[in-house]
Amino acid sequence: SNPSKVDNTAEKCNTIVNNNNNNNNNIHSSNQDCLIVKRKDTGASNDLKDQTTPAVDIDETEFKPQIRWLDLIVQVYIHLGCLYGFLLLFTAKFYTILWFFGLIITSGFGITAGAHRLWSHKSYKARVPLRILLIFLFTIAGQRDAYTWALDHRVHHKYSESDADPHNAKRGFFFSHVGWLFLTPHPKVVQKRLIIDMSDLEQDKIVMWQKKYYVPLFALLVIGLPVSVPWYFWNESIWYSFWINFNCRFCITLNIAFFVNSVAHMWGNKPYDRDISPVENLAVAMAALGEGWHNYHHVFPWDYKTGEFGSYMYNVTTGFIDFFAKLGWAYDRKTVSPQMVARRAAKCGDGTHFLSEENAHKDAFWGYGDKDIPKEDELELRSMTN
Repeated sequence: SNPSKVDNTAEKCNTIVNNNNNNNNNIHSSNQDCLIVKRKDTGASNDLKDQTTPAVDIDETEFKPQIRWLDLIVQVYIHLGCLYGFLLLFTAKFYTILWFFGLIITSGFGITAGAHRLWSHKSYKARVPLRILLIFLFTIAGQRDAYTWALDHRVHHKYSESDADPHNAKRGFFFSHVGWLFLTPHPKVVQKRLIIDMSDLEQDKIVMWQKKYYVPLFALLVIGLPVSVPWYFWNESIWYSFWINFNCRFCITLNIAFFVNSVAHMWGNKPYDRDISPVENLAVAMAALGEGWHNYHHVFPWDYKTGEFGSYMYNVTTGFIDFFAKLGWAYDRKTVSPQMVARRAAKCGDGTHFLSEENAHKDAFWGYGDKDIPKEDELELRSMTN
């Protein structure tokens, strides 16, 4: 398949409508010039209207979240243990340090190429060997089972920035980063989790197998394998290996993913839709293997690249998927035409969109005497010269 191939459904999913559109239950965005028709998922629920109705219309009762104390204690332990494990890194064996960083990167592909781009968004298809590899890497990351991860992520996209968003960025940095994990979810989150379409993953035997056996798999692949390899192969202290390759590594992987929910919804530019919270953030893109181009991703969630430009340096996961596409393990990669991107950026963006290499320099001049300066500008320039 061709990475430039455009899914025929993409244009339908991103139709820009005018101010007199009266189908308000199926639209998203506060700016009337940039309203997007919401796609009606097939097979999602018997009550299709309920799935496409804005979450804000469901319940106006004031909600006060409660602390889930066990989850809070776990998060405190993980983060304090991470600090201790990080200190041990300075006196650990060299191969232990390599193993530590290798686990972070490879398990990260399980999150980005697997749970996110494949299972949450169906932005490409993967053959069985790649799906097995991705579920293996994702399990090592320890971020719940792929089914539950994709469930929350689909709800996040469909009801983004509303009370039905599991990690709603409008509730602040701390909540969207980590607080949502130990606070009781809003009733609207609970409701939308019940009706979001998960039928495709329910038919995926690999995903459902991992969900069924997640607890023993966690013990084996999140703790057992990362800790035992340094101890067995190069005689690292089991104490060092536990705090570094389980606790510290696990916590860092979690927080890199958390940055997408928090930082990439707060600080950055918005070339494609100025009226939503997701932003383009280079630092998050580098840390999260290409997941920081978040304004683009929320506008075009079906694009397997999750970003407009194809540099593997700033989007390593795209290179990962393209590599397996050359092997025939990944296929049907969906993307977006440059024309669609340009139209959307011109209509709804904040003016920071880098349209193309050609357009970016067509009005640039090296200084006085450049023959490409427009004649009217040159005449005015001469009149202003003292």
